[in-house]
Amino acid sequence: MGTVTVGAVRERAPGERRVALVPEAVTLLRRAGVEVLVETGAGAGAWFADADYTESGAHVVPAAELYRRADAVLCVGPPDPGDAEALRPGQVLAGLLEPRRHPEFVRGLAARGVHPVSLDLLPRTLSRAQAMDALTSQANIAGYKAAVLAADRYDRFLPMLTTAAGTMRPAQVLVLGAGVAGLQAIATARRLGAVVTGYDVRPESRGEVESLGARFLDIRQGAGSGEGGYARELTREEQHAQREELQTHLARTDIVICTAQVPGRRPPLLVTAQTVARMRPGSVVVDLAAGDLGGNVEGSEPDKTNVLDNGVTVIGAGRLPSAMATAASTAYARNLVALLRHLVRDGALVLDPADEITAALLGGGS
Repeated sequence: MGTVTVGAVRERAPGERRVALVPEAVTLLRRAGVEVLVETGAGAGAWFADADYTESGAHVVPAAELYRRADAVLCVGPPDPGDAEALRPGQVLAGLLEPRRHPEFVRGLAARGVHPVSLDLLPRTLSRAQAMDALTSQANIAGYKAAVLAADRYDRFLPMLTTAAGTMRPAQVLVLGAGVAGLQAIATARRLGAVVTGYDVRPESRGEVESLGARFLDIRQGAGSGEGGYARELTREEQHAQREELQTHLARTDIVICTAQVPGRRPPLLVTAQTVARMRPGSVVVDLAAGDLGGNVEGSEPDKTNVLDNGVTVIGAGRLPSAMATAASTAYARNLVALLRHLVRDGALVLDPADEITAALLGGGS
């Protein structure tokens, strides 16, 4: 019986501090009989030293050796094209490969005989796939960090405080989008003492929002439920009506956290520049959807914080998991361990196209 060898590479994207495997995950994989390679310096951005990996049973090696020896190369985001050239036929590349945004890159790997396993394609409605759900684990972290970031930039208290100097009213927080990130943002803002309202185009999200102690914002529009637990893309008319109704509510809000995304497509525009201009000075807007495809807030810029002329702070925060690299890497590594437990059988990597989970993960290269 052979031994499967996996290798975690160092992320090279600007600002990316996460790593695919953490020492805890190495220990779990070694117990399962998997040999683990880690590229030199791979964990530095998440505060994991090479010595931590060695102590956990991994071999810390240069990138060239890792690509040469590994049966499966593990990454967070898609590797640079130059690094991808080192992948050989029969090798597995597993990570958040974004096949909807980079279909030619992923298909190119498959054409060369590399097996791209894209965690972003995981069928999230399957209960047995939940432990591998990296999108959920990273969205949880993004939602938490968004609420904390907003609280830090907001120049007043979030909770109501009664002091000798008088009573301070609680902050009014509105979270747009009640997916995983939105619900975590709602829960965190509530823990911090804010009065929170949540909104989503899917009517069934009302119960989830209200279960966290927040109010659900009612807007008259068609139901926006889609497949696989995601919201569908609204029509142009529905989006216009949505923005018109939201404008009144946003003008009375202290903090707005936007989390609405449609996989592989441009995020819906929820907050226009005109709406931001009507918000009170000192208000904070956090756009988790900000990226190269756009964002939920008109004028938000990826990884930038802008204080506008009217005193409103707009934060383009599309990569918040990297800002919590240690926690995000730990959660992501657990997702990969679950994936490898699914794929490794009798000392070999088995990519069974008849298996529903495996077939979905390989779908980006088809």
